[in-house]
Amino acid sequence: MKATKLMVFAFCLFLFANASTSYAQIIKTSLTITVRDDLGNTVEAASVKLFENEADYLAEKNIAYEGVTDNKGVVKFKKMKSIPYYVLASKGDKNNAGGGEITGKLEPNVYNKVTIVIN
Repeated sequence: MKATKLMVFAFCLFLFANASTSYAQIIKTSLTITVRDDLGNTVEAASVKLFENEADYLAEKNIAYEGVTDNKGVVKFKKMKSIPYYVLASKGDKNNAGGGEITGKLEPNVYNKVTIVIN
């Protein structure tokens, strides 16, 4: 009887370990960016462009990802590489030049979040 209970426990432990690994593989690396103005208000309809390197960012070419913020100032990007990205956010004459231009390296298989301030 003890051997059966031990086998059931070992099997359950095995399933739990594999389930957590599978869950991490299901979630793709993603990035949620919230754009705010210098007063902290969210900015709707801001253009957000992501670049994989500084040269492309400075030349504004080879955009890796591009989107527009929703009514809450949020834009989401999915299936990304686990690298740092250069961010160009703008609306009208406001942008993030001079600060907050690069993300940290994105954590793989999680929902990464960044806030960008434009002024």
